[in-house]
Amino acid sequence: MAARDGILLPVSARSRRRLSPWILLLLLAAPGAAQEAPPEATPPLPTSAGTLEIDGQATALPYAQGPSGPLFALQPLADRLGGKLSTDPLGQSSELALGATTVVLGPNSPAATIGKEIIALTQPTAAGAGGVLVPLDFLQRTFGDLAGFDFVWQAPAARLVVTRRAVRELPLQIDVVHVQGVTTVVLQFSEAPRYHVVEAAGGVDVLFDGDRIRPPAGRPALDGTLVKQVTAAPDRVRVELQPGAAAQSYVLRDPFRLVLDVYKQAAAEAPQPAAATPQRHPSGVQTIVIDPGHGGAETGAITADGTQEKDLTLLLAQALKSRLESRLAVRVVLTRNDDSELSLDARSALANQFKADLFISIHLNSAHGAEAHGAETYFLALQASDARAALAAQQENARPGTGDEDGDALYDLQLILWDLAQSSHLAASQRFAGLVQGELNTTLGLRDRGVKQAPFRVLMGAAMPAVLVELGFLSNPDEEKKLQTPLYRAELVEALVRAVESYKAQADGAPPAATEAAPR
Repeated sequence: MAARDGILLPVSARSRRRLSPWILLLLLAAPGAAQEAPPEATPPLPTSAGTLEIDGQATALPYAQGPSGPLFALQPLADRLGGKLSTDPLGQSSELALGATTVVLGPNSPAATIGKEIIALTQPTAAGAGGVLVPLDFLQRTFGDLAGFDFVWQAPAARLVVTRRAVRELPLQIDVVHVQGVTTVVLQFSEAPRYHVVEAAGGVDVLFDGDRIRPPAGRPALDGTLVKQVTAAPDRVRVELQPGAAAQSYVLRDPFRLVLDVYKQAAAEAPQPAAATPQRHPSGVQTIVIDPGHGGAETGAITADGTQEKDLTLLLAQALKSRLESRLAVRVVLTRNDDSELSLDARSALANQFKADLFISIHLNSAHGAEAHGAETYFLALQASDARAALAAQQENARPGTGDEDGDALYDLQLILWDLAQSSHLAASQRFAGLVQGELNTTLGLRDRGVKQAPFRVLMGAAMPAVLVELGFLSNPDEEKKLQTPLYRAELVEALVRAVESYKAQADGAPPAATEAAPR
């Protein structure tokens, strides 16, 4: 997958228009980045004794000097500023609860998920004596934007001074449009407000925390929409929905906009006898769709002796399906059961058709030279986490039959729609990706290439938590030899099963079952 035997595909003018400027800059600035071996896993940083000052009261705050500035221990900040910090059992992700918002971050990750939004950090998080360490901009985007604090780092005194922001009055503009059965409500602000969204009976409330808004003079036209009424007060906006409608929210920036997409829910069926009543789709993880990468004429990576990625991914996917069904009470569907060719869009469409609760796309990697090795796990983001991830996605997406022949405008619209489809699942996708990567690293002693983000098209259409996992490098002779053996493939499968088991236990609200030993 990705860098096919080290061959870098040219970036055409049309491809440049498709890529965001941030991704394009990475690709053009580092054309050989995908050929480089990744850096070794970052060891814990040594911390120093700093001071945290809030309202004139000082406490200890461990900090470390990172490559782009200071990194601060998150736990004491959460204790003082009102957040709740927790870490998953494998230590692959941490969650910070701030009011109604959940923030997910991983170790040595250059990004974090805030609610439904992925943010890029000025430098990766790190581990230290004080637990997870985060950069200053992480604090500003979380405790600052969500809870109303300002942060000033006084380097000579090693002191982080935290003050409470003054109450702001922000002008509000409200726009409502109705297109193809979906009503979109756009709340635009002069700058990012402090708020949280609450689903209430018959509508949605946007409540402002420490800020006040200045409502617009007029009211938007609502005729023919799925919105009954929009009312604005200094401390809240109430969006009342028509009967049978539901809403999902997401954020756009520059300028800051909180967007509500309102759609008609499926009509309730007429009452039927108990024996004939369809069962509601239960919560948690019930259906899993596994996607064996490539197939047919799309061979994927090919080794010197002719081993093809498409054959190994199918073997791995079939084994994973069998083990999941024998270990967990789940339904497992493969996007392909043989050497058939399937477009990238069709794979996620199948997952949607089966109403999957989890989508796993299995691939094997390839790079220039034989040194690169290890596993890496991706979840969707329109901005890649690094140049190698951006190039991997661009090359994997540049396949025939992807359905974007109708022009750049349609492709860009598809990207936006797919991004919105995944927006409500980003935190869960990141959490599951961390579990997968942690199991592969710990159980098999694989080199940690980390959890990454990239705009892989095969993930874009999925309306559920979705990851793409690279289970090794076919360009590495040692890994190629191991991947050819049923025993090693079984160990990889067992690591994936344990990750799914842990994720399912979290999603179902139950402790994970006792872990079986990998077959030998």
